[in-house]
Amino acid sequence: MADPTREGAFDLLSAVLERRRSLDDAFAALANLEPRDRAAAHRLGAAVLRRAGTLDAVLEPHLRKEPPDPVRNILRIGAAGLLLLDTPGHAAVATAVALTRARGLAPFSGLVNAILRKVATGGAAAMADLDSPRLDTPAWLWSSWGKIARAIATAHQQEAPLDLTLRPGTPVPEGAVLLPTGSVRFPAGTRVADIPGFDTGALWVQDAAAALPAKLLAVRPGERVADLCAAPGGKTGQLIAAGANVTAVERDPARMERLAGNLARWGMKANLITADILEWQPSEPFDAILLDAPCSATGTIRRHPDVMRLKRQGDVRSMAEAQDRLIAAALGMLRPGGRLVYSVCSLQPEEGAPRIGAALGRGVRSDPFMPHELETIPEARSPDGYLHTHPAIWPEAGGMDGFFAARLVRT
Repeated sequence: MADPTREGAFDLLSAVLERRRSLDDAFAALANLEPRDRAAAHRLGAAVLRRAGTLDAVLEPHLRKEPPDPVRNILRIGAAGLLLLDTPGHAAVATAVALTRARGLAPFSGLVNAILRKVATGGAAAMADLDSPRLDTPAWLWSSWGKIARAIATAHQQEAPLDLTLRPGTPVPEGAVLLPTGSVRFPAGTRVADIPGFDTGALWVQDAAAALPAKLLAVRPGERVADLCAAPGGKTGQLIAAGANVTAVERDPARMERLAGNLARWGMKANLITADILEWQPSEPFDAILLDAPCSATGTIRRHPDVMRLKRQGDVRSMAEAQDRLIAAALGMLRPGGRLVYSVCSLQPEEGAPRIGAALGRGVRSDPFMPHELETIPEARSPDGYLHTHPAIWPEAGGMDGFFAARLVRT
């Protein structure tokens, strides 16, 4: 019988690469696996998605013709085990052959066996000669990242660490590293459920970069604040913890249910509105708004390597158009003098500064972040006062997600 980890990884890759489902959605469908096997399948599947270009380059010299997609995915799984996850050679080959047979692909079992045996003996040396960061990154992404493309792509080769936001007054958990920005960090692969305080709402999962936009909104106790596109709720929790009277708006009912569950676990309350912000209007304007807008999510590739395989350049253009509409709607909810922080977890230039430029001149002015507001991470402040983070920042500490943020004031 095929190994359940390989079975699960195969299902994940088939869902992402053949049916174009997100890795998160595909992972949620693995309910028939034991928790340990589900976690191992996700790690293996994510490794293949993260390093697919390199794995294909190692396999290519041994292929006389293009194999069917399911067979290529099995070869990738076997090669990833051998070259990336230190699986013993005989185990990686045997489980791949068993998986080939279990999935009705027995005529290809000899091919899988022969190729992976060659990879087991010479694959590591072949991989060492490759430009892996370049191979693993789609060309359109590489060109869009400019001079820092190689640093970003190199950072993407590693699993992201686990970052947490602490509720005010919560001590730093044992084994965590306190980052300059106030987030705490555990090594990649740490089970958050095992960290004391998680189940009682003392802390929650949130990348160090993702925690910055809510801090930069700088809410004051008692202010009426909206968190738009609010799920899963990490930023909502930050705003509540800062003393704001928060209205959290989310269009998707399932995501709103997740947000509500998180707030309940954290012991926090907000005014929850399930609505499309392009159609919804508050009863009175807000003092401040956080708009963490839907985006291409290329800033989260370390955690969601499927983004590189699913997104296209045209998606960025359509996202930018939608972001302009969302910014306009959010600004219409602000009182005069009220402030908006717009953020996206994107590395794409089109989703950043040009969106701010498009909003100016309509009763709105830019309010750049000052150096003292980003004194703990000065390298993330651009000359024009915007926040730009990317995975190659703090490389020795494990990097961070890519985020853009800017502040606008309604005049």
